[in-house]
Amino acid sequence: MDSYNRSETDRRKQTGINMRMFAGKGAGRSIRRQEDQGRIFFVDQYSPVLFVAIVGILFLCIIDAILTLRLLGHGAHETNPLMAYMLNHGSYAFFIFKYGLTLIATLCLFMFRGVVIRKLNVTTQTFLHLAALLYVAVVGWELYLIFYVI
Repeated sequence: MDSYNRSETDRRKQTGINMRMFAGKGAGRSIRRQEDQGRIFFVDQYSPVLFVAIVGILFLCIIDAILTLRLLGHGAHETNPLMAYMLNHGSYAFFIFKYGLTLIATLCLFMFRGVVIRKLNVTTQTFLHLAALLYVAVVGWELYLIFYVI
């Protein structure tokens, strides 16, 4: 008899999302097999730096919305037409829409963080880090406007 007790199904052919990956549990940290490199593949674990970037994006989105509303109260105007449209429906609609859009985009980039965009030769995880840096710049600019211009 075989000492190995393997099942007939290949684990790698399973589809769907393992919920353990959101808790940082599981065995997979990266794509190891060469044959799996060219397809969309979900891993179970992620780095603490990525977690900080995601939490930072969501936190800075809230700060950005609050600062934007404060600047609008002092005579500024919203240049993004989509956000300006949402402001016409009220500040709560603006806030919920802005946060919801950011949350969906962040979760999508997180889920597909191992995907390489071949034309740019970067992973979508890089876009999460870039988004966090851009939010830091936006919030910094808004703080400058509040403290030194208004």
